Amino acid sequence: MAVIMDGNELRDEIVVSLRERIEAMGSPAVCLATVLVGGDRPSQVYVRNKHKKAGEAGMASRHVELPATASQAEVEAAVAELAADPDVHGILVQLPLPDGLDAEAVIDLIPPAKDVDGLTERSMGRLVRGRDGLVPCTPVGVIRFLERYGVPTSGRRAVVVGRSTLVGLPLSLLLARKGVDATVTLAHSRTADLVAVCREADILVGAAGQARMITADHVKPGAAVIDVGISRTEAGLVGDVDFGPVSEVAGWITPMPGGTGPMTIASLLENTLVAARLQGALPE
Repeated sequence: MAVIMDGNELRDEIVVSLRERIEAMGSPAVCLATVLVGGDRPSQVYVRNKHKKAGEAGMASRHVELPATASQAEVEAAVAELAADPDVHGILVQLPLPDGLDAEAVIDLIPPAKDVDGLTERSMGRLVRGRDGLVPCTPVGVIRFLERYGVPTSGRRAVVVGRSTLVGLPLSLLLARKGVDATVTLAHSRTADLVAVCREADILVGAAGQARMITADHVKPGAAVIDVGISRTEAGLVGDVDFGPVSEVAGWITPMPGGTGPMTIASLLENTLVAARLQGALPE
């Protein structure tokens, strides 16, 4: 059976580490702000968890909640106010926004140094250029899993299934970076013979949002399999990986839930501390 890569455990280790680092600096006020538009229940729970873990990490947090009927101007005004506030170091706009709102216009208002979700064009450009900046949280969480569980990456083959700008594309860049040094294939729904491509991978990441699309046939024995996808089905929330059969083939595997979700929150808090440093809010 595969080693289970426990996202809850690793998240809590990171939260403790962040708190210790902040306390060692004299407990400066590091503030994460979130913006939620509408009353989507899962989004409310997810945002609440972010604030809970921020508190455990010794960070301050602020939350702005707007009704689903909020206009584009009202949402933009809320984000612009946080962007201009020197006491706010990280801004996260919970996506998706309700229909009729332009998310790109809202995200563009977030200064790159406060872009803790790593979604702005300038943040992505910094990642491509290999410059210091803020990287999307879920890809960072995947890298933390590989580090924590000692999964070899240098010279290994990695396949990322899914090419979104939120996960697939930035994760491919991180895996190919110097110091990680994997050879990366970015696969997607139009990849010919996807099963054969996936079976070449020492590290296989499902990030397409297609329920249980990665089966045991896709997995090279002993590979690390990381499930980023999430789909709502009659059986409840499921990932891209058919966990039971795949866990009998893989060397390492993340569960769903309890895998990359908690690690996304941990990476968000790491990014918030980085953002505070980029803004000169931390002591030298």
